[in-house]
Amino acid sequence: MQGGATGWSNWGVAGALVAGLLVSLPISEASAQQRQAAFLGEMGATSAPIGWRQFCRDFPADCQARPAQIELVRSDRANWAALTRINAHVNTAIEPVTDMDQYGVEEHWTYPISGRGDCEDYVLLKKQMLIRAGFPASALLITVVRDRKGDGHAILTVRTDRGDYVLDNETDEIRLWSQTGYRFVKRQSETDPDRWVTIGPASAPAAVASQ
Repeated sequence: MQGGATGWSNWGVAGALVAGLLVSLPISEASAQQRQAAFLGEMGATSAPIGWRQFCRDFPADCQARPAQIELVRSDRANWAALTRINAHVNTAIEPVTDMDQYGVEEHWTYPISGRGDCEDYVLLKKQMLIRAGFPASALLITVVRDRKGDGHAILTVRTDRGDYVLDNETDEIRLWSQTGYRFVKRQSETDPDRWVTIGPASAPAAVASQ
């Protein structure tokens, strides 16, 4: 996890958007086989994490709003720069701390308004900031994985027209899902943020890129 914390009042979306040089795209021309391997697919309904249910009681509006249409993020330089900037900004701004140390419970999902939080709190803030920056909610999916040690971990999957990429508080590098070394377990459905599905490799979806 990344260290360092700043005050919540310093987190305007404008401060997290693109500034300076734009970075190159992560994927150039790819073969059909490579493109197919770049996407995860929904494999069936599953239970939502306990922390998500608690979060929905505290922030019901953030769990009930269904996207009007299913969209992907277009992999252009401006979008990639914005994703990189917001991911790094939140990683730097939040001080890592366990829920037990901060709230006295094993699991508590919330926005890190204290300037401190664990992996789920990083994810919730990144998703909120990206939506406010104009990214489609259907392409920003909270995801549960097992890390290299087998421990549970939360990340944000970003559905782009070139594959599913991961925003992670463990690194500022945005990687394709298959390059993380994680075992993917479940995530929000792209059609309904309150519905959770098991996930696995799938073919590239036929959807219109957006943002």
